[in-house]
Amino acid sequence: MNTNAFALRHIGPREDDQKQMLNTIGLETLDELIYETIPDDIRLKKELNLDEPMTEHEYLLHIHDLSKKNKAYKTYIGLGYHPTILPAVIQRNILENPGWYTAYTPYQAEIAQGRLEALLNFQTMVIDLTGMEIANASLLDESTAAAEAMSLLFAVRERDQKKAGINKFFVSENILPQTLSLLQTRANPIGIELVIGKEEAFDFSEAFFGAILQYPGKDGQITDIKSFISQASDARIKVAVAADFLSLVKLEAPGQFGADVVIGTTQRFGIPMGYGGPHAAYFATKEAYKRDLPGRIIGVTKDANGNRALRMALQTREQHIKRDKATSNICTAQVLLAVMASMYGVYHGPKGLKFIANKIHNKTATLARALEKLGYKQLNTSYFDTLQIKTKAKKVKKVATKKKVNLFYPDSKTVTFSINETTSIRDINYLIAIFAEAANKETITISKIEQANNILETVQRQSDFLTDAVFNTHHSETELMRYIKSLERKDLALNHSMISLGSCTMKLNAASEMLPLSWFKWGNIHPFAPLKQAKGYLTILKELEDQLTEITGFAATSLQPNSGAQGEFAGLMVIKAYHESRNDHHRNICLIPSSAHGTNPASAVMAGMKVVVTKSTAEGNIDVDDLREKAELHKDNLSALMVTYPSTHGVYESAIKEITKIIHDNGGQVYMDGANMNAQVGLTNPGNIGADVCHLNLHKTFAIPHGGGGPGVGPICVAKQLVPFLPGSPLVKVGGKQAITAISAAPFGSALACLISYGYIKMLGAQGLTESTKIAILNANYIKQRLQGNFDTLYSGERGRAAHEMIVDCRPFKANGIEVTDIAKRLMDYGFHAPTVSFPVAGTLMIEPTESESKAEIDRFCDAMISIKKEIDNVTKEDANNLLKNAPHTLHMITANDWNFPYSREAAAFPLEYVRDNKFWPSVRRVDDAYGDRNLICSCAPIETYAEA
Repeated sequence: MNTNAFALRHIGPREDDQKQMLNTIGLETLDELIYETIPDDIRLKKELNLDEPMTEHEYLLHIHDLSKKNKAYKTYIGLGYHPTILPAVIQRNILENPGWYTAYTPYQAEIAQGRLEALLNFQTMVIDLTGMEIANASLLDESTAAAEAMSLLFAVRERDQKKAGINKFFVSENILPQTLSLLQTRANPIGIELVIGKEEAFDFSEAFFGAILQYPGKDGQITDIKSFISQASDARIKVAVAADFLSLVKLEAPGQFGADVVIGTTQRFGIPMGYGGPHAAYFATKEAYKRDLPGRIIGVTKDANGNRALRMALQTREQHIKRDKATSNICTAQVLLAVMASMYGVYHGPKGLKFIANKIHNKTATLARALEKLGYKQLNTSYFDTLQIKTKAKKVKKVATKKKVNLFYPDSKTVTFSINETTSIRDINYLIAIFAEAANKETITISKIEQANNILETVQRQSDFLTDAVFNTHHSETELMRYIKSLERKDLALNHSMISLGSCTMKLNAASEMLPLSWFKWGNIHPFAPLKQAKGYLTILKELEDQLTEITGFAATSLQPNSGAQGEFAGLMVIKAYHESRNDHHRNICLIPSSAHGTNPASAVMAGMKVVVTKSTAEGNIDVDDLREKAELHKDNLSALMVTYPSTHGVYESAIKEITKIIHDNGGQVYMDGANMNAQVGLTNPGNIGADVCHLNLHKTFAIPHGGGGPGVGPICVAKQLVPFLPGSPLVKVGGKQAITAISAAPFGSALACLISYGYIKMLGAQGLTESTKIAILNANYIKQRLQGNFDTLYSGERGRAAHEMIVDCRPFKANGIEVTDIAKRLMDYGFHAPTVSFPVAGTLMIEPTESESKAEIDRFCDAMISIKKEIDNVTKEDANNLLKNAPHTLHMITANDWNFPYSREAAAFPLEYVRDNKFWPSVRRVDDAYGDRNLICSCAPIETYAEA
């Protein structure tokens, strides 16, 4: 046994276990199982062409050596990204803690109260600083949040009779360049006309439905948004404001001026730059727009005992329920980063944030005065942290580069730079010396920072913020450490037990893959730094692109999309650009099977396509005859087919090559949803089945942690004809020769998270990746066999096998009065997170064990499911006071003096012997979702407000 091999550590079942599992399902070898599972005509004939696998020790030495190729210059580029100080207590207890980074999206609220509280803190922080009525629990980055704001305002305009049909949207020319690019990407497909201009020259014509301002602007100037919003309101123009989150400590909340949406990034709240991400964006708006709000809202409700409990509001699922009527396809948030940012707010509190913001502003003003003494002209009359200097930029750049300092040079006569939390007096003097040398003058030395206020009087902050107790309590490290731990104890994550979520692939996130994320030379590179300073990153990102291209059987890869939903949209936009390059502008029909993810139709509509749904057969496969009929009917306008493979029903459809040929024969392109790539790697691939583009969920198949609901990365891989259209960036040359405009704010999306997938592939190699896929299929079929006779599997392949996941039917238990939700809640008492509930079929559980789970853990899960089936058999429809209906059972219930249940405390809390050894206690009883939707509270409201609701 090679104990150095990473595959041995990543893959759960040992060799003897595999033999026993194969024996249980009636086979001799793993290859027999693969033969019976995957259609022969799509199997790869040769091994993947990847480097020999590294051991974990070799990989960490390798990644450390590569980090040295990154040059972490002092960086003042700004433009939405700033060096920060991540408090060590947050780094150690959240970023580096599997209790936080391996948790799943909190769909099962009773075992996710910790994350939900941290996210409620995040929403409260956003509501307070923006002055808005409602906020979500984060989005992907500032630029995509701005695009979502535009889409929301476009959708709600129809409610104003005078604005119905109007499509002009004003964009201040002081918007961040990457945000402008995103607005262009999102506006065109849905028919929005962008008008870019100066705020002071805008005529407030009623021909506009909305506008967006940057606050402060990209060059640092703070404009009178109060006056602009007032005039816009008079013209019934709705206004979005992209606001620097830290500046809102000193600038008045846009909500106080009547803004309709406020968006931005919380990166400045202690999150490393990481060459572009991941960072949690924020999105706040008026309560009137809550049904149109993208992303997730954490709401306050009550549990079965009437006690306060938290959960994700119905809003979370509404965009997916709407399908092609949705205004957003957002499915991934940035939960882990939002949690970290919220803890930054908790740790510093309002006084600490004021200290940090004042320090930054005072240093900026002190620097401005020194530069003026040197003869430089500083153009910003009102500013927070950014100066705009008129000078010969080339001369300054030459000196600054020599002294290893990054400034921003928007044109040949201008230099801008932003002061940040890490900037010291020494740094200020270093900057002064650079400008002095560029002017051939003696430098000026600053010995103290002067107090200043260079902020326009009409927009200075008057309103209070962060008044809730949570932001005014945990200011010592001891207190914050204990607070974080108290929340962690309320959450079930992979460090406790298997999370067998179908379609979500909760596999091991190895420590060796995660460690480099905390390293200085990976965290402190600005996404718009000169490329020669990011050679370590560029080496890794290029190799990761090549690895993913090889794995998918395609020609090229873009890492820019920073979620699966963004990957879907990017793939369709590339197809759209391809058709347009051939003068096929009319091709706008997108065929989507009825079983597809809810984000698929939403993405198609966002890309300007018309959705036509195709039928599924009784076996859960695509109805090929119906598909052919609709492809031929729409052949003149067919743009694409969106298909998931293996299917959403957990089956390798044997007709997949016939399906892709039908689409190509009728002029369309095939987009493959990569949600189930975990069942393809090394055995088949999208290129081999005839797809033209796929997105990959690196947070599923390629080991990036879910982090409680994000970060995610959703790169797209494309066939040769689509390579020229891969997305570009306005500030860094990336993408194809005919690149579409940007899909996310940073050129390489969430580059820091890409280190994880790079390490995963590097340490597993071709053989380890292929073995992982085989074991994922083995684990799923083993569960299928073990549950047989207790739970029916809804769909199987032609030889009776499941893919890497399967759907078990819980609808027959309605005869006993038991719903699938009751089974999900009862599993908590056994120490397990429920599989995916009621997707893609209502009343079912979709189970995916992944290759990382051991036979022992899978057996515990199966034992729990079989035990629950026995419990179901012992209840009747008339008997509502039973183990399942009352689940989950909390510690408070079990230890209470009163016990008014017809079963024992032992049966409730310790149904099987193994539970005693490692008991997880849900912190609340079953939550009341309906109550929370009727009384939406999404901030740390006082208990009086909650009681009134």
